[in-house]
Amino acid sequence: MNRFVIFYRKEMLESARTFKWIWVPAVFLLLGIMQPLSTYYLPEILKMSGEIPPEAAALFTVPSAESVMASTLSQFSTIGLLVLVLSGMNLVAGERATGTAELVLTRTASTLPMIAAKWAAMMSLVVASFILGLAGAAYYTYQLIGPIAWNTLISGGTIYVLWLAWIVTLILPLGAILRGPAAAFISLGIAAGLSLLSGLLPTRFSWNPGRLSSLAAERILGDGSILWQPAVVALLIMVASIAAAAAMLKKSPLSPQS
Repeated sequence: MNRFVIFYRKEMLESARTFKWIWVPAVFLLLGIMQPLSTYYLPEILKMSGEIPPEAAALFTVPSAESVMASTLSQFSTIGLLVLVLSGMNLVAGERATGTAELVLTRTASTLPMIAAKWAAMMSLVVASFILGLAGAAYYTYQLIGPIAWNTLISGGTIYVLWLAWIVTLILPLGAILRGPAAAFISLGIAAGLSLLSGLLPTRFSWNPGRLSSLAAERILGDGSILWQPAVVALLIMVASIAAAAAMLKKSPLSPQS
């Protein structure tokens, strides 16, 4: 436990020094605020553009608060997810490239505390950034559009955080054998593939963790029920990814380019 705490503090300090705790939450806050603002002021924007008749712009109706919050998740699923993956792509690959992993192995027989601390530090950033972005979206949605069902918003947000978490966790084992950019884009590819499968074959792949993002949006809209299979699979993927990353890093602590 002492080693875990030491590594966790080191990761948090490194994230602060590289300004991750500034620009990653800032991106999520900006994405969260943009959705209700753009939705509310869309008729005025259309009128000012001059590309459509004012009568057509007047026909636009502002969607419900729940619909706006569900749409906000789609913003997080694109730019937000990309930012998280890129910010964490060198969690393990960077340690291999600099030789830090080899130094750790000379002082301890296990790399598990280091990997677990890296995961915990990254999850701290993920959860904090998402909460800030969701809170910003909820505040402006409430002020501009209307009240929100807070119970469904919280449950939907919890499901969505789990979706973000398992994708980001995939970077750990991939970074133990690949360079940082390759690990980042392969994890995004896996997430995109599983999400596509969940959309094409929802009944056959009901356990697919790629469904969590759509389930979160449905939950916020009040239309979805909580399915435990995707959540359990996502948790299992995270545990397996942490264990696999620790084993791979112990076997190959140095990057081939080192």
